[in-house]
Amino acid sequence: MMSNIIDYLKDPHLVARIQRYYGIEVLEPPKLKSTALTCNVGNNVRNSVDKERSDRGIIKLKKHSDSKLVEESNAHNLNINCDSKKSINNRNQCNGYISSELDEDETFSSESEPESKGYVITNWMWYYLFVLGTALGDEIFYASFIPFWFWNIDGAVGRRVVLVWTVIMYIGQGIKDVVRWPRPSCPPVVRLQVKWALEYGMPSTHAMVGVSIPLSVILYTMNRYQYSVSLGVLFAVGWCSIICLSRLYLGMHSVLDIVAGVALALILMIPVVPVVDALDHYLLTNRWSPIILLTVAICLVVFYPSSDRWTPTRGDTTMVVSVCVGVHIGAWTNYQLGVLSESPDSPPYAIIWPSYEMLGLSALRTVIGFCCIVATRALCKSASYATVCTLLRLNSLELRKSQNSIENRQKITVELSYKFITYALLGFNTLYLLPNVFRLIGIERPTFYTEI
Repeated sequence: MMSNIIDYLKDPHLVARIQRYYGIEVLEPPKLKSTALTCNVGNNVRNSVDKERSDRGIIKLKKHSDSKLVEESNAHNLNINCDSKKSINNRNQCNGYISSELDEDETFSSESEPESKGYVITNWMWYYLFVLGTALGDEIFYASFIPFWFWNIDGAVGRRVVLVWTVIMYIGQGIKDVVRWPRPSCPPVVRLQVKWALEYGMPSTHAMVGVSIPLSVILYTMNRYQYSVSLGVLFAVGWCSIICLSRLYLGMHSVLDIVAGVALALILMIPVVPVVDALDHYLLTNRWSPIILLTVAICLVVFYPSSDRWTPTRGDTTMVVSVCVGVHIGAWTNYQLGVLSESPDSPPYAIIWPSYEMLGLSALRTVIGFCCIVATRALCKSASYATVCTLLRLNSLELRKSQNSIENRQKITVELSYKFITYALLGFNTLYLLPNVFRLIGIERPTFYTEI
């Protein structure tokens, strides 16, 4: 019984039905003018064939060696598997039909309109909503949400939420590379995004983040501020639902991936929330916190669960861990210098709705802060990459061009090192450097240094 339920939830046809329900119409494959073409995806046939057109528009593909024509009688015999363990070129074929040598006006390109990708969007409202929803679990959201929260809302809650986010993400990402379940196959699923296609799919870390971030915000603020918790829960449910549905809509996860991600996050939140609450105070006040944080973080990166092939999962996890380290070292620095202290009032606090002046200062902090964050990332990324390559006596230009693989350990070491340095510095600047800059120019948030 249970196996039948699992098979049903894992079935890619279920995802395909969900996509059709929300307005993704799959197009029929284009009819070729001749049956003489090569359809062997992934073998780089185009590098070893001559393409000839007859006056009638018939396609002929001839090998250099024996001039043998390869014929296929049915375009439906194309066997394209987006989640195979082949190169990224195979993956990019997934959403469009094979670009054959059709007439000029009938050539299909994966870079053109949706129709040329094998599908058409019939409801753009759902499309834009779910593209926004999936962005809520992406790097651009973290890079915006975390600094904005610290600069404009509450530092004490922010530190705890970041720590919860790190624990949940690390566990979820690690399970992906241990379980190694592929993402839904296409066809029948239509893959609207290819950014995460090289990663494994079980569990959905988007779903885990969609649960952990809003839920941890509610749990850490419900006794700290006076507001309607029921409205907060409704907002959290809506937030999580949009993220989860977006992953199905875009064809990136099966229903089982989503269910497992939500369930796992809820289970992990039971022990993680109280532990993080106590751990935050310890990391803030202990004199050895930076050493502890750096040691644990480096061990987590080095001993990350190995995969059977290269995926961007390990690099993304390194960024998450390093941001957490930078944030907490920045907060620790503020505390040790005596600028971070207990609030004179006791919770729960009344929410102060911002005036026009407060909104203006908030916007100014956000603009200045994000400009500094972008500049820091660009500068530190290049500098740290070159520095690590120099220390390891590697040619940075050749290393960048080399292929991504688990055997290319030098490239993995360099990329993990520069990402750790860059994003740890971003976290540190968010909590220490930029708030001090705001303080010097008189636009700081008044309660920033009284949030323990």
